[in-house]
Amino acid sequence: MSRFNLTGKVALVAGASRGIGEAVAHGLAEHGATVICTSRKVADCAKVADAISAKGGQASAMTLHLGELADHDKVLAAIEKEHGRLDILINNGATNPYFGPAHETPEGAYDKTMDVNLKGPFYLTAKAMPMLMKDGGGSVVNVASIDGIQPGQMRVVYGMTKAALINMTKGFAKEYGNSGVRVNALLPGFTDTKLAAGLKEMPGMDKYMQQNLAISRMAQPEEMVGAVLYMVSDEASYFTGQGMVVDAGAII
Repeated sequence: MSRFNLTGKVALVAGASRGIGEAVAHGLAEHGATVICTSRKVADCAKVADAISAKGGQASAMTLHLGELADHDKVLAAIEKEHGRLDILINNGATNPYFGPAHETPEGAYDKTMDVNLKGPFYLTAKAMPMLMKDGGGSVVNVASIDGIQPGQMRVVYGMTKAALINMTKGFAKEYGNSGVRVNALLPGFTDTKLAAGLKEMPGMDKYMQQNLAISRMAQPEEMVGAVLYMVSDEASYFTGQGMVVDAGAII
């Protein structure tokens, strides 16, 4: 644990109520960080925070809808007041309300996907930057997807947002590296989350995994935690602007 010790660090995890966000929140707390678990459903986040606390970790829950900029201000102001610092930001919340042919994409689904997956992480990162630059700097991890570099079928808009998120990661890394803030992205492959439920249930998915994955199964959310721990720790002090692919070899 000493090489990845996060004791004294304060971490904000967006989209912490389930899936990868929940797993990452537990991982950060297990390595000493104080974790603020957020999502638009605070009751679900409270369960995650309670589970962390029951294991001896430090965690709390707050409401944060990534698409609502007023929520960003409230959460960051509360962290500033309560902790006086922010060291780690995990932009994990995402949505994909439409799964189908691109030419039939409803405008409302397009707007929602852009707001939550791209506008939200951009503004949360931008608004958090003054706190992240304090006390020697901090670390941001944007949870993107391999769809951002290899688009998937029936989810063009989702892939567009993830491609932009990867580029945003590089832009923030270049702009704030000399201010002590490192910005990286996690690019998960086929992971067993609610967001991937539609893919999981598609006919022939088992055959697809056998033919296209070097490790022929879905990932569990917990299998993303190690990559995030590395990226936010001092072990990654020279690592920024990168996208770490964790996909069982899907894009090779």
